[in-house]
Amino acid sequence: MIISASRRTDIPAFYSEWFVNRLKAGFVYVKNPLNSKQISNILLTPDKVDCIVFWTKNAQPMLPSLDTIDGMGYSYYFQFTLTPYDRSLERNLGDKQEILQGFKRLSKRIGKQRVIWRYDPIIINERFSVKYHLQSFDKLCYELCGYTTKCVFSYVDIYAKIGKLAKKIIGNEVGIDNMNKIAQGFADIAKENQIILETCSEEIDLSQYGIHHTACIDQKTIESITGYAINSKKDKNQRQACGCIESVDIGAYNSCFHGCIYCYATLNDTMVQNNRCCHDVHSPLLIGQPGINDKITDRLVKSLKSTQIPLF
Repeated sequence: MIISASRRTDIPAFYSEWFVNRLKAGFVYVKNPLNSKQISNILLTPDKVDCIVFWTKNAQPMLPSLDTIDGMGYSYYFQFTLTPYDRSLERNLGDKQEILQGFKRLSKRIGKQRVIWRYDPIIINERFSVKYHLQSFDKLCYELCGYTTKCVFSYVDIYAKIGKLAKKIIGNEVGIDNMNKIAQGFADIAKENQIILETCSEEIDLSQYGIHHTACIDQKTIESITGYAINSKKDKNQRQACGCIESVDIGAYNSCFHGCIYCYATLNDTMVQNNRCCHDVHSPLLIGQPGINDKITDRLVKSLKSTQIPLF
């Protein structure tokens, strides 16, 4: 089983203590996003968990916990989003220079192959032009050269859940001409800094620039980290263009405090604040406690380790 921690919220930035407590307990409860009365009980023991994929915009709060996670025998890597936006788009995100230094410390701690940089999403409007992105990407590549081997980027999608004000600030989705200008410029810059450049959930073919589609929860990456082959399937719950393999997400929507207006996982600030008040680091649920009318069902999970196909 692959654990996603998490597409729905930033567990390393805000819930690292809770996460380590769940690993120590060996299980976690996860509510069905479509029916909060239905709860899955998911085993988190090392014999069931092949790899953990962390998604974050600030890994510093989790750095002190890595020794504990390593000591329990878990394999993991990070999808680390670092963009050049200010608080007009990422309203509550901390100082970017401090976050950048945190990226470097994480890379030194676990190795550059296990920290994948995400420049995501790319937004083009009057404030953030193509030229702005090319200059910003160049600066970030210079800073991160030697601290990561791969950068994954995507162009913004205007989700239905995003509010009217957010849509107004973001503007329109990126047109084909600008997609190609960005891709060509990024490819040249990434090559100079020895960083592999790939796209996430994009249908456009950018192979002419040496850019190929990737998977964020990626079988090859997981196999290289775990040291063994796995039997996996494409995640049917993701978009058609997404190449991720199946995983179990243990996060909760409306619980991230970064306040990024382009985020599909947060409806409004009030819900986030209410959920924040309900968080208990000792609860099996990320948000709140199980209710007396909740139905808790054990989810069948198993290791994906292949016993037939050797990796090497």
